[in-house]
Amino acid sequence: MKEIALQINTVSKTYKGGVEALKDVNLEIKKGEIFGLLGPNGAGKSTLINILTTLTVKTSGTIQVAGVDFDGNQSEAKTHLGVVPQEFNFGIFEKIQDIVVQQAGYYGVPRDIATDRAVHYLTKLGLGDKLQATAMQLSGGMKRRLMIARALVHEPDILILDEPSAGVDVELRREMWEFIQEIHQQGRTIILTTHYLEEAEQLCDRIGIINKGTVLQVGTVTDLLSELQRDRLILDVEGTPHKTLPERYQRISAERLETDLIKGEDLWDITTEIHNYGLKVTGIRNKTNRLEEVFLSKVQ
Repeated sequence: MKEIALQINTVSKTYKGGVEALKDVNLEIKKGEIFGLLGPNGAGKSTLINILTTLTVKTSGTIQVAGVDFDGNQSEAKTHLGVVPQEFNFGIFEKIQDIVVQQAGYYGVPRDIATDRAVHYLTKLGLGDKLQATAMQLSGGMKRRLMIARALVHEPDILILDEPSAGVDVELRREMWEFIQEIHQQGRTIILTTHYLEEAEQLCDRIGIINKGTVLQVGTVTDLLSELQRDRLILDVEGTPHKTLPERYQRISAERLETDLIKGEDLWDITTEIHNYGLKVTGIRNKTNRLEEVFLSKVQ
């Protein structure tokens, strides 16, 4: 059985005025996994991250980080965490290498080691040619990568990424995915919040769905997808049917059909049936992201 990297037990947060942001949240993040925390805006994701970064004080519950009691030894617990928040929170007139080196200093990393690590992580994140540039000179995507380098410089056991792909174009997002997978392979535990369901499906070992401060479900991507009772498919076709297609096939255009694949049904049966009507299937894809369908079914 894998060791537990982060244990969250019955954590609640009630703000002044009675707003309950978190309600008895229980989460167990395993060492070395990528765990996705999904939820709509206002679900409680950021509140939970703010508690871990001590920006917010929880109302009740307990937390252990790498076996360290969060309340009993907060300073040590925080050394095991690297956090990339949604908002940029560095001096825009500072050089990016200095920003990363200064962050290492807060954790007692000697300056020579911090400098080497800063160059390493900034280079790995595609910023090696901008070490002496100021943060103000960076694009939004580059600033996001700077924040990841800063979070990694003290080499924490657990990296928390809060919407890391926000403001990043498709090419940079793919590069970031590769980097996340690379540092994951080194044994680091990663907690990821994202609105890109494709990102969660591609990267995460397990996913927790949270809404209105309550964890609704935790499971592997496979477990969650197994709940789907049907898949909405888009079929690219060639040819002219020699008779009217069954009602289950909705024609979108002359070369495209839409239909449902019911759970337990064989895709081969669909393609064979269409072939029997005089059409050839040249391509098949899901109409929507499958994890998105599961997610929406939980939070609506």
